[in-house]
Amino acid sequence: MSQLADAVARVWPGEETRVEVLGGGITNHNLKVAVGDEVFVLRVAGKDTNLLGIDRTVELEATKAAAALGVGPEVVEFVEPEGWLVTRFVEGTTPLVEDMRDPAMLTRVAAALRAYHESPPIPGSFDSFRVVEIYRETALARGGSVPSAYEWAHELASRIERIRAGTAPAPCHNDLLNANFLDDGDRLCIVDWEYAGMGDPFFDLANFSINHELDEGGRGALLEAYFGEVRADDARALELMRFMSDFREAMWGVVQTAVSELEFDFAVYATEHFDRLERTAAEPSFRAALEAK
Repeated sequence: MSQLADAVARVWPGEETRVEVLGGGITNHNLKVAVGDEVFVLRVAGKDTNLLGIDRTVELEATKAAAALGVGPEVVEFVEPEGWLVTRFVEGTTPLVEDMRDPAMLTRVAAALRAYHESPPIPGSFDSFRVVEIYRETALARGGSVPSAYEWAHELASRIERIRAGTAPAPCHNDLLNANFLDDGDRLCIVDWEYAGMGDPFFDLANFSINHELDEGGRGALLEAYFGEVRADDARALELMRFMSDFREAMWGVVQTAVSELEFDFAVYATEHFDRLERTAAEPSFRAALEAK
């Protein structure tokens, strides 16, 4: 905690502050800092997060873009060279996962994602097909091991990549865990833009859908809220990219096992996501999407 206290003192020198550690993250330290009548969030980047493909300057620009659209927190300060990010605290709560499946909430989620996807380009790129390969190389280079399931998953990923070839990149969040949503009753705010970059919008839609365990009907409702209708090609893309979402998450766990010093069982995390992507690959809707002509 002394290092975090030093970070607060550096950002607000000589100020009287009230600090609360925020939970939810397993990569960084997030602090709620009250200074007088103002409340902020200080994000102290974890060690070696560049090995996870995180570029803090890209995170900064992505967060600014989200704030300008009203779907992200206001950026207050960026501390270099460490890449600490200070945003204004959002008064809101993280909705329950089951509440995020409500059609009205899916409409709000779709509107926020569509606004970001249709906004001007941001720095950086996110290609899930390359990310899993880079994570494999990083884990091996750092003395880690890669589960045998990687080869099978990578073969399927190559087939999906051929199907998705030619997709125009758009600004994407790429980490739509439930903990990254805040609802103040009026605005739905998305936080934690550290994996943002130009990528496939269907990765975002798939990432949200699998992290919130949307069934086939729920996925259709999300597509209808986003596009105004459910088209066969869109439904196919969503099914396929659900697989890539869990493949990325599984390999994120693998590389964290090799590089992280945090007290968290990343090996179990990786196994859970490999297990889920295997279940996804066995679903009739996924097999139909993979074989469709």
